[in-house]
Amino acid sequence: MNNTPLQTSGRIGLFITVFITGSAVMVIELLGTRLIAPFYGASLYVWSSLISVTMIALAIGYFVGGKWADSAKRTGLALIIALAAILTLIIPWITRPVLLATDPLGLRAGAFVSALVLFLPSLTFLGMVGPFAIKLGTNRLEGIGSSAGSLYAISTVGSVVGTLVLGFFLFPLLGSREILIDLGIILLVLAVAVAFFEQQQRGIKQAVLPCILLALLGFGFIPKISGVGHVYNPNSQFEVKSEHESLYGWVRVIDHKTNDLRVLTSDASAIGAATVSKGENRLTYQNIVNILPALAPKMTRALIVGLGAGKMETILHDRYGITVDTLEIDPAVAKAATDYFDFKPSGDSIIGDARYEIRHLKGPYDLIIHDCFTGGSEPSHLLTVETLVQLRSLLSEKGILALNFVAFYDAGHNASLASVSKTLAQVFSNQDFFISEPGENFNDFIFLASQNPLNLAPNGMPADQAEWLKTRKLPLDNSKGTILTDDLNPLEHLQTAKAEHYRHVIVDAFGPELLVR
Repeated sequence: MNNTPLQTSGRIGLFITVFITGSAVMVIELLGTRLIAPFYGASLYVWSSLISVTMIALAIGYFVGGKWADSAKRTGLALIIALAAILTLIIPWITRPVLLATDPLGLRAGAFVSALVLFLPSLTFLGMVGPFAIKLGTNRLEGIGSSAGSLYAISTVGSVVGTLVLGFFLFPLLGSREILIDLGIILLVLAVAVAFFEQQQRGIKQAVLPCILLALLGFGFIPKISGVGHVYNPNSQFEVKSEHESLYGWVRVIDHKTNDLRVLTSDASAIGAATVSKGENRLTYQNIVNILPALAPKMTRALIVGLGAGKMETILHDRYGITVDTLEIDPAVAKAATDYFDFKPSGDSIIGDARYEIRHLKGPYDLIIHDCFTGGSEPSHLLTVETLVQLRSLLSEKGILALNFVAFYDAGHNASLASVSKTLAQVFSNQDFFISEPGENFNDFIFLASQNPLNLAPNGMPADQAEWLKTRKLPLDNSKGTILTDDLNPLEHLQTAKAEHYRHVIVDAFGPELLVR
């Protein structure tokens, strides 16, 4: 390989190359969560898998790339980038079969192995760019430190820019597959440009032809890739009415043709359900919403954190005349609730992150319903002492916080339930605990928290409502729970068995193929 010093134009081109490839690493890593989350949920396990696979790939890429750069005579940087491009364009093709093949491995192993198979190859080749670039940019030993530092700095800046552009601009406009395709095309164009430079300036005689052939191969994939992941079995008992990829999940409305059931899903989690014929709520735990107004007489104003299909808001407003503000992080969920579940806000309909928006709300509310659940896991930061203190500050003197939580009961000794209960006890003087479906260990559980004891059988309450509460009220031992704070919050770890089981419930209900994009 020719080791003549790079001219200024060549160094600028090298900086552009490491900038683009550094950006590509972060784009692929972040897109990986969006491809895997619909099947395995948006949990810490998915994020941990993607981050680990990225680090493994870069480590391999740095090592192999360094060895290759020292020994390569007839290949160069262009071929590395072209191969990374091809492997990036292949990802949408293989996502579906890989996820289905890893399903038997369970949540944690399945998420990791699928990330390994899907993203390790392309990220490894992108990791090899750095050693090759350093080899090209260094012509004397005493300059190697400065050259390596500059190139890695530019690559890191590219990673930062790629992350910001993806999160702030591309995700709201394009789907993850479209972004991957565009990224693959950019890498192919870059590879061809680098190949011409290597052939003309570095004396690599056969640099251009292999890259052009790989580019033609890659461009041949593109028309077919655009349709991957959107074909459903026409004989299925399910009909997908709507699907939208948002910043926070893959939101879909799915009808069960023979069961008069419409379900709202976000990634691998059902967050709302109603009958297709009459629009009646089908989530059992939400039946308590009919009872809550009787527990705090003269209730006029409520807040729901976590909109779902919007059925709780409809009940509170249409039946009891309560003005309800709703807070939902995902605009795609709010749109689906409006378009397919007849949600019509009676108060403010707020789209934004709960921790931020809660600080700007004006109370008091007579009722706050905390129902945040997506992707098989709870957003743990919304179940800390700090969050509950904020919510308590928005309640009226006799206000009630109703909190839904999915877990195993385990005869009242479940550590996650105990932790939520113990955390509530740090903020509220009184709490009552109910099960949604009596007799089932895996369940929705409802905590009612207030500053004053609640009369669960007030005068005038219909007998069936009083009976509903009486038969579902359960004891709970919170002595071994952990107080959840922003500093210490092991909730997702405590909920590992629940996340695994919940995923099996969803897969059994819909089938694995319907959950793969």
